[in-house]
This record gives sequence, structure tokens and C-alpha cells, in this order.
Amino acid sequence: MSRIALLAALIYIIFLAGIGSLNGSVLRLALPLGLYLLAGLWRGPEKLNLSAERTLSTEQIRPGESITVIITVTNHGESLDQVSLHDPLPDFLEIFEGSNNRLVRLPAQDSLSWSYSVRGRRGSHTFNGLSILAEDSLGLVVKRTFLPTRGQLLVLPSVARVRHIAIQPRQTRVYSGIIPARQGGTGIEFFGLREYQIGDSPHHINWRLSARQDNLLYSNQYEQERVADVGIVVDGRSRINNFCDRSSIFDDSVLAAVAVSSALLSDGNRVGLLVYGDRARWTSPGYGKRQRERIMLNLALAKTGESQNFKSLFIPRRMFPTNSQIILISPLHSDDLPVLAQLRVSGYPLMVISPDPVSFEVRRLGNRDSVKLAARIARLEREIMLRDLRGLGIQVVNWNTVIPFDQAARASLSRPITFLRAIQREGRQ
Repeated sequence: MSRIALLAALIYIIFLAGIGSLNGSVLRLALPLGLYLLAGLWRGPEKLNLSAERTLSTEQIRPGESITVIITVTNHGESLDQVSLHDPLPDFLEIFEGSNNRLVRLPAQDSLSWSYSVRGRRGSHTFNGLSILAEDSLGLVVKRTFLPTRGQLLVLPSVARVRHIAIQPRQTRVYSGIIPARQGGTGIEFFGLREYQIGDSPHHINWRLSARQDNLLYSNQYEQERVADVGIVVDGRSRINNFCDRSSIFDDSVLAAVAVSSALLSDGNRVGLLVYGDRARWTSPGYGKRQRERIMLNLALAKTGESQNFKSLFIPRRMFPTNSQIILISPLHSDDLPVLAQLRVSGYPLMVISPDPVSFEVRRLGNRDSVKLAARIARLEREIMLRDLRGLGIQVVNWNTVIPFDQAARASLSRPITFLRAIQREGRQ
């Protein structure tokens, strides 16, 4: 019930009580209340005739950067004694300077401008408008409205710079790149020998071998280097990314996806993206800077969710041929082994980058003995799962998110898996 209705009801009750008791003193009690009501009705706003404009200093920022929001409100109607202006903001944005609320007086045909600065985490926000509450100075007449405004802010994911991601797909494309194609041709790595053919460069003749042969010349062959198709799959399932304290490891997966996609695109590869969270978000494969911007946009909008069944993970072959490289970024669950095994059987070389959820959660639970015991059990279970994945021929990187991703990538992803396995064997010996 409104304040006017309550005040009118109170006056009516006092008036009836005064008439019923034939007491003039009681009737006089209603007089100041009646004057108060009349003054409020006279001073209160009858109709709101406002407009608002919004200006953003930029439409895209990165985490830690700030943006200035400038709002101008114009009163096209009568003077307003007291106006409350509120600009709604999402949870991932925080006020850095100024305020998104104002309490002001707006004279007739006058304008008011104010600004504030915000910064925030990865996400996207559309500024739909301002919430307006106008009332008289006595607080009796209240008018509410919503002024539509335009503006959209995109907070892009953080970027970890990774120079090179070593992949070994079974099939490459026809364009030159840096991935060994297992075929002789132009390149820098020695691949084999063949008899000299007309058109071979004299610089490629192997004179030492040719000198031991009668009337035969041999040429060195070098391994061709080309680009490849790469599909990046980011796992956004709530049950393995979100924890009971409302923290989430999903942002670390997004950071890894940004770094991996940027490095692969810089090497000239054809890269596509599938974010598997609140809904399946496809970024069709492409090359270059424009493709990087498309991937960054989809990763900025990515959210966790359970609307899709991960067991039905489907890789369209028209987008990624059977022998192209698939990179899964996921905290992983033991139930995922059959799905990943099926991808391997289908002919996809598979790399898994797994942000470690055990270490992530332990850091937030404290150093109690019960936590240490539970963490030890969880780590053993995870190690068994990772060992089973490696047994399927899947390259697995167990990433403790305390370590910056560029350091983890430099240690585990910058060299071919065959080189890393050789190093591990030497260490065991």
C-alpha cells in the first residue's frame, strides 16, 4: 500500500473517531495530517518526462583494466525535487571510481551528467538502461520508470603468452607451416636420401655418399613442414568446474584456451573452438587475427552449465577431418575415459590439458589433517586416471594452476611428445 493511501486512511479514521466522540480536539488532530497530504500531492511529480544517454570510453577491456561510463539525464518536463538514479551492474563488474547511484534535484528543461569507472572479470554486459525513482520532498508521491540506454561492455579473457605448442597430427594441410609432415620436400630437417633428379639443387647433393658410388649422385631430402587442423574443446561442466565455496577453475581453462589458440594461430594453423558449458558454442575453423578475435569473443561469453551431455561429445568431421589434432582442456572426471578412448579409436590425435582441481580446492580448504588425508586420496585417484589416459596414447598435461600457464606450457608443450618421453626415460635410467 502506498504512503498516500496509508495517510488518507489514518486521516479518515481520526475523522470518524472525532465525529463519533463529538470531540473537536480529535478532529483537529486530522488537520496537520491533511495539510501534509495536500502539500505532498501539490509538490509531487505528476509525470516523468526524462531521457538518458550513455557513453563508454571503450567497449572492450581486459581483466584489471578500467572503463569510464558517462551518463547524461535530461528532464523534458516539470521540475523534480528529488530523483534517485541507479545504473544496474552485473556481479563480475566492480566500481573502481565514482558511483553508479545519484540522488539529485532536476529542474525543468535541465540536464545532469556524471561518470564512474568500473573494472572486472571476464564476461559481457549489455547496459539496458537506468532505474529512476522520483518523489516529492515530503516522500509521499513516488514515481518509478526505466530509461533505456545503449551500450555493451566486453571483458576479454586474460592472455598468457605461449610461443609454440608442439603437435603431431596424422594429417596436415597443403600450406607451408612448422609441423613436420612426414614427407620429403622443402624443409630444414634431414628426412632421407634419393637418387639425384634433374632440377635438384646442387647444394642438396650428398657428395660423400656419391663419391662411393659409380656414376650415381644422391641428394638429401628434407622433411616438409606444413600447417594442420586443430580443434580446441573447452569443458565447462558445472559439476567438475565449480566448488562449494562458489569458486571455479573454469577461468583457468579459458586462460589456457586463449594461450593455446593464439600460439597455434600464430604458427599458421587452422583452429576451431568448441565450448561445452551452458550450451555448445562453436567457432568454426579459420586462420589469422580475425579468427583469434572470434575465439576470444566466444571465450569471453563462455559460462559453465549442464545443458549438454558430455558423453555425447561429437566432433563434426566436415569441420575437423579424422586425423586432425584435438586439444581438450578439462579438469577431467573418471567417467570421461570411455569418451576420450572413443575419440582415439576414431582416429583423432588427442592432447589433454587438465587444470588440477585437487590442488585448486585444497588451497581453499586450509591445512587441516582431514583435508590433507582427503587430498592424498583424491590425488592418487587422479594419478590413476591420468595414467590410464596416457596408456591410451593420449598426451596429458596435469597443470597445477599455481604455476603460470606459460611456464607449464614451456615445460610440457613446446617439445614433441616423442622428445619428452625420451627425456623421461633418460631420467628413470
